[in-house]
Amino acid sequence: MNNYDPEKGYVALLGWSLNAIDAADRFDRRYIVVAPSWAEEYCAQNDIPFISWDFDRLNERSHELAHRLQEEGVDVAIPLYEETVEWAGAINSVLMGNPRLLGQSMLFRDKSLMKRRAQLGGIRVGVFEEAHDRGDVTRFLVRVNQTLLKLDGDPHDPIHFKAFDKSGTAGHRVIRTPEDVDNIPDEEFPALLESHLDGWEFAVEAWIKDRKIQFLNISEYVTLGYSVFVPATPELEAHRERITEEIEKLIETFDIDFGFIHPEYFLTNDGKLYFGEVAYRPPGFKALELIERAYGFSGYQGLIVVFDPKTTQEELDAFFPTPIEDAKGHAGCFGVYPRRRVVSRLEVPEETNNHPYFEFHELSEPMEQKVTKRTAFGTHWGLAFFFGDDPHRLRDLLKEQEELDFYV
Repeated sequence: MNNYDPEKGYVALLGWSLNAIDAADRFDRRYIVVAPSWAEEYCAQNDIPFISWDFDRLNERSHELAHRLQEEGVDVAIPLYEETVEWAGAINSVLMGNPRLLGQSMLFRDKSLMKRRAQLGGIRVGVFEEAHDRGDVTRFLVRVNQTLLKLDGDPHDPIHFKAFDKSGTAGHRVIRTPEDVDNIPDEEFPALLESHLDGWEFAVEAWIKDRKIQFLNISEYVTLGYSVFVPATPELEAHRERITEEIEKLIETFDIDFGFIHPEYFLTNDGKLYFGEVAYRPPGFKALELIERAYGFSGYQGLIVVFDPKTTQEELDAFFPTPIEDAKGHAGCFGVYPRRRVVSRLEVPEETNNHPYFEFHELSEPMEQKVTKRTAFGTHWGLAFFFGDDPHRLRDLLKEQEELDFYV
């Protein structure tokens, strides 16, 4: 760890991210990594300050970890992935003497509570319900389509089935038919049901300090679960003022004094903005890495400055760039999933490899030849990264990747 400024905060990183650790190691704050025991050997070999902890279950031992970090002199805990958000809330409620932070973190972890809180705050959301079994899903599907005045024989408008506490597309299914309902495993209940919203889906990354947005990025989805790029096209960025107002509503409704949020929204064809969900941790699909490629600042160091209670506004102003204006280009990535049922090797398509916007990939050779059938949105096998000047050309290029075979 490099020399740190003793006048600034001491942060605990909850979870495991090599990019986050590298960013912290290059920054001016003291830090410690709290991660599962399998990371201990790596941390010892690389001189990374480390505490071993099992995040699999949240229980009364959160106080034990909080007091251990308090004795260590830590000022704040930063969650790096979804399962550590509640832990951070529990720990920070002790470190900062603010019990409300635990309840707040539970709102960020439970999609049903989150939707209800948003609705109470006057934020526009779609129709939603909780499902405890397949019968609840079928009834919701029928009721939504009756409300839409669907006739017998008309195709069903889809509904969405989401796990309460999983991140991103994990546990997310699109339900169109009774057969789709039958395919839901018992272990995925209870879950959240939502009506489908047609429109432009996008995400926001907002660094918040003292209840103010310090930096706001708009990430444009090309296809959910496949591709995203930053900054967004001028057509989506034209809504930045309205989007900023919606984030300010979230700050007020969820009582956010500091930290980082990753909400998702729909912009419908009639120009209305609907809230989807919000996470209190870095997003998937390497969004912070894409933002760093486009703007040049480390989003992980950005997490540290907005979480650290000792950060000054002068430091924040100097740290964050000006949105859009300071971007050097547009960075995007595509999540590769095999299109064939049997594969033998990785082979990046020539159209991709030779394109001037293609930079690199994080794909590996297949471990098995038979490709497991994709359930729900599934999990990609790795990411391919792109960078260029023209957002429309990048958007079209990312869409084209869906028709190409990376595994043959």
